Amino acid sequence: MSENGNYRSFIDICDVETADLNAMLSGALMAKQAREGTPRGVIDGLRPLDGHLLAMIFEKPSTRTRVSFDVAIRQLGGQSIVLSAADLQLGRGETIADTARVLSRMADIIMLRTHEPEKLAELASEASVPVINGLTDASHPCQIMADLLTLLEHKGTVAGRKVAWVGDGNNVLTSWIHAAGKLDFELSISTPPELSPDADALAWARANGAKVSVGTDPQAAVSGADCVVTDTWVSMNDTDTASRHNLLQSYQVNDALMSHAADDAIFMHCLPAHREEEVTASVIDGPRSVVWDEAENRLHAQKAILRWCLNKL
Repeated sequence: MSENGNYRSFIDICDVETADLNAMLSGALMAKQAREGTPRGVIDGLRPLDGHLLAMIFEKPSTRTRVSFDVAIRQLGGQSIVLSAADLQLGRGETIADTARVLSRMADIIMLRTHEPEKLAELASEASVPVINGLTDASHPCQIMADLLTLLEHKGTVAGRKVAWVGDGNNVLTSWIHAAGKLDFELSISTPPELSPDADALAWARANGAKVSVGTDPQAAVSGADCVVTDTWVSMNDTDTASRHNLLQSYQVNDALMSHAADDAIFMHCLPAHREEEVTASVIDGPRSVVWDEAENRLHAQKAILRWCLNKL
């Protein structure tokens, strides 16, 4: 987390203090509850980000990240500008460092969604305004803040809960591992050996006393879980589609697997989902699924992140 007296960047959950994570989550939940029953266009409170401009750079496709950040900054009183690589001189060889310096003179906060975590790190290093990780191939912290908010909303607490991850050891799982190292919940992971979680993230979590276990048996991972999470088997930038499907067939989240979770367990998926691949329709469209609350909570979690970055929380 890069930081000065006026702002903080939100790069990875492992870099943020536990107290700050809890403050963002509780603040997001209170703000969401306070808005229930009001029109979606109503501005939060006293427009805490009035006059602020968010610059969003997308080098990867997006639905939820783009819409949720755009709506979030507007509902907080600010404005946004959306840029793709084709819109910027990055596409013609300008450096990330020079782009960071220019945007810092014109925007109050920058969000980047890219493949390469190195690009994000350089942007944050060279910018003089806060930078938010909108997703890289290495991690997806904004999504996990929304997932944690959903867990808090439906279960009352995050600490002490058991979360089971079933499927690919991808960037979303890395951010779940980071969260487990900060927020005192149990994370039980089941992946094929060939698609195991990021070793550095696991080492960091264990060094920080996280309750993280890794295995290859989905039923064992899900046993007694308060929340079961999965993700698409083929992420953006993956090319080994057939191989992944073969490896992950036995990791599908279906009714039989969910029967091993706690009776009141919830199901989460960050979307987009492929029904009858990583999850059956009966689960994702069933009564245990909270995926639509989870998707909406991208908005509320990111409002809290924006405010935290600008010391307006």
